[in-house]
Amino acid sequence: MKSLKFGIVAVAFGLMSFTGVQNDNSPVEAYAKTTAVAWKAEMIDVGNIPQGTPKSIDFEFRNTGTTSVIITNVKAACGCTATEYTKTPVKPGETASVTAVYNAAAKGTFQKTVTVTTNADEAPTVLTFKGIVI
Repeated sequence: MKSLKFGIVAVAFGLMSFTGVQNDNSPVEAYAKTTAVAWKAEMIDVGNIPQGTPKSIDFEFRNTGTTSVIITNVKAACGCTATEYTKTPVKPGETASVTAVYNAAAKGTFQKTVTVTTNADEAPTVLTFKGIVI
């Protein structure tokens, strides 16, 4: 009789794991729901710039969430662009920036990208700038 009760309890616990109950309070899910990055612009046209004069392009964002945003990685698509970015946590309501510095060595049109990874988004954000070196 005891083995029958034990078997029923074991089956009941086993079935409970398949009920599809989702825990919405996990730290990762709760964190993802409370952070947000709102970019002022993800594409900037710098227009005409003189050859041989580096051009700084500032991409600003605001933390519209309820927890701090941390920029974890910034990567330029090519060696012709250097990057600078805010390395401290950006508190809710604060603004911060990612700066791309294009070397403008070659004449002609250009379009470059900088990929930004934060703790607020699963997918990185690709920022683009374009113009003409004259």
